[in-house]
Amino acid sequence: MAPVLKLGVLSSLLFLLAVPVASGGIDQIRLLGPQAVNLWRLGAQTRDPQNLLVQQDGNMNVGYLYGQSEGADDPESELERKYPAHWFEQPLDHFSDSGDTFRQRYWINTRNYRPRPDAPVIVLDGGETSGVDRLPFLDTGIVEILTRATGGVGVVLEHRYYGRSIPVNNLTTDSLRWLNNAQSAADSANFMRNVKFPGIEDDLTAPNHPWIYYGGSYAGARAAHMKVLYPDIVYGAIASSGVTHASIENWEYMDIIRRAADPKCSHHLQSSIEIIDALLDVPVARIPLKALFGLAALKHDEDFVSLLESPMGAWQAKVWDPEVGSTRWEEFCDALDRPFKAGSDIGAAYDEGMDLVMITKDVGVPFTVYNYAQYIKENFVSQCTSTVEDCFGTFEDAKFRETGLDQTWRLWVFQVCTEWGYFSTAPPAGHPRIVSRRLTLEYESKICKQVQSSMLLAYLPGEHFVVPPLPNVTAVNALGDYDIEADRLAIIDGEVDPWRPVTPHSEYARDRVDTILRPFKLIPNAVHHYDEYGRHNMSEEPPEIQLIHEEMIGFVVSWLVDWKSPKDAED
Repeated sequence: MAPVLKLGVLSSLLFLLAVPVASGGIDQIRLLGPQAVNLWRLGAQTRDPQNLLVQQDGNMNVGYLYGQSEGADDPESELERKYPAHWFEQPLDHFSDSGDTFRQRYWINTRNYRPRPDAPVIVLDGGETSGVDRLPFLDTGIVEILTRATGGVGVVLEHRYYGRSIPVNNLTTDSLRWLNNAQSAADSANFMRNVKFPGIEDDLTAPNHPWIYYGGSYAGARAAHMKVLYPDIVYGAIASSGVTHASIENWEYMDIIRRAADPKCSHHLQSSIEIIDALLDVPVARIPLKALFGLAALKHDEDFVSLLESPMGAWQAKVWDPEVGSTRWEEFCDALDRPFKAGSDIGAAYDEGMDLVMITKDVGVPFTVYNYAQYIKENFVSQCTSTVEDCFGTFEDAKFRETGLDQTWRLWVFQVCTEWGYFSTAPPAGHPRIVSRRLTLEYESKICKQVQSSMLLAYLPGEHFVVPPLPNVTAVNALGDYDIEADRLAIIDGEVDPWRPVTPHSEYARDRVDTILRPFKLIPNAVHHYDEYGRHNMSEEPPEIQLIHEEMIGFVVSWLVDWKSPKDAED
């Protein structure tokens, strides 16, 4: 059996809420490429040096988890006491007979369970984070909502390599080679076919009982994939904000934010970025501009503009539940809109007649750019305790070479580099934008490259596996892409979700009819997997969330009415 990581040794890839640089988690890795690793390192400065514990931030996919106070793997957390972890032994490699195994962690909620031959199991895919971060969904969110309505058992299943479901001793390229879509799907299938739930005498394995597979974001794509790959055991699936289209470039993420944000804020961002890009082209203005942001010594302009992109992730932190969601986006927009106040510390540099802050004798910037600079200084640069090049530079290979189990950033980056992509580049030339045109595919993907030059080499070639120059997105898209569909596969997305362009509700995808058998629903004004969150009392939820939960209960109950056991189906 492969060594299993001891409790408390590995943290999830989330940043502490208390640290201002923590504007995101795994999705920050998606958006910022190598720069996100720097922010991960800054967040690591405040982790518990003994247990590497981090606080979860409530909205994720992660992604941007804000507002929760429990430690992601803190055994003292209230939800972990309420739902103790259980373990299931999995093969390290489902497609060979090596004999190596690891333990996969899961949690169950049985308070709604009514024993009977057709009792369902609602399983939530943990996705690319510690499964502990999903326990709120087991307690008050979508799993609790659906098990309460159906008398089923609720399960959270942690993804291989994340949290404490660790099959390896390090995170080298060779050790990561079993972290892929096919192996992860096989984990879920093996679990569904063979798990024996503690405290339950009944055999609830699939296909003898109906299993409904739920996931949000990356896990949402996995939910859809499970229905396609294993239709014999996945009776129904719900893909919430499921990113079923893997793409090399994903400039549309920022464009959704540009279009959906408050018009004044969007205008401030567009005009600021246009000015910043223009001044970076002027030799005499380049360093003074960076100095305004506290980044004069940052060598590469790409690193500079990548850090300026960081606050955009706060859009995805918006959640309808104020106990979980973040107001960081609104705070950022308010900061950009601050007026000049007489007597401030920039008084001498402010030209009131021209409404400019002078960064040199002859070059000035609008006050919005100054406000942008102050926000970056206060929330990001202030966390740097060494040189800005050390904190925010990305062109030094050595800082990306550590392969210990504490380097959890390597997990999702490996998946990005091998199969999923989503490099957040600038829009095509001539398209309105809120990020710099210097954010090219070459820069955003350089952490994946296998060349010994000016590019990074985070994943040294292994004896058994080499990271490709660009991810093999075909491995994902071959499972259905935008058009993925099946009976009892529900597609649920958010109207202003920045990930919508890579879901079946993308503007690039065909429209569909919403039916009970194949639900296809778009939640008005919703961001990322809004249906996953819930209250004990559904009447406390906003009307659009109450509605989607009622609809989800409706189609799941309808599916279950039609379920037949394998023996009945034979008769």
